[in-house]
Amino acid sequence: MSDRPVYAFHLKGIDLALPQGLATPDIVQKLRDGTYEEDEANAAFRTVRDGFRVLELGAGLGYVTSICAKQTAPENVMSVEANPALLPVIVDNLARNGVSGVNLIHAAVTGAAASGEMGDFKLSDGFTGSSLDGKGRPVSVPMISVYELIQSHKPHVVLMDVEGAEAAMFERPWKCPLRFCVLELHPRKYPPKVIKRIVDHMSQMGLTYDPITSRGKILGFRKVWESEVSDADAEQAP
Repeated sequence: MSDRPVYAFHLKGIDLALPQGLATPDIVQKLRDGTYEEDEANAAFRTVRDGFRVLELGAGLGYVTSICAKQTAPENVMSVEANPALLPVIVDNLARNGVSGVNLIHAAVTGAAASGEMGDFKLSDGFTGSSLDGKGRPVSVPMISVYELIQSHKPHVVLMDVEGAEAAMFERPWKCPLRFCVLELHPRKYPPKVIKRIVDHMSQMGLTYDPITSRGKILGFRKVWESEVSDADAEQAP
């Protein structure tokens, strides 16, 4: 962690520390009033269960990461973060919450990436808007395919906030025992047909819209079980 003075916060049972100067005043205020990643945190509480494997794309400060690790077990959580400045912050926050066994990967996630491929990740002020296609100071980071992560970790839950990179991640099936997927959409970065592709992709995998974890740009999906389909057919029978 940085030698700079540190802010300390406590949100939903999670202790967080943040070096001063790393975040904008707006982010600091959200951490103070408890609204920082509030929808994402609620989704983690509602979807992650004991024994579930979780793939988190975009770890931020390690807040939602810590919730996931407490809900299941640290070794069941794989979390990916591209911003190198956040890695020591995440490690420190995981340790503060007793969940240091999380598999934390430094990389930018995309749809397809060759082995050893590097890409320019743009660092924005305040860290939350940093992305592969945004504005800001470029830093070279490893690239990794979402399909490689899914194949290796086989998650039950995928939580995703990757500032528009999700547009390339729904072009072929995810081979995993997926139960829930919650992602933040970025409709200013792609047309409605991309959102349709995401929805269609989840439907083809047997998931449906989940109103419990969805809110605004946060879009949640849950698995539809065969018993639920049978029950629905029975209700519609004459």
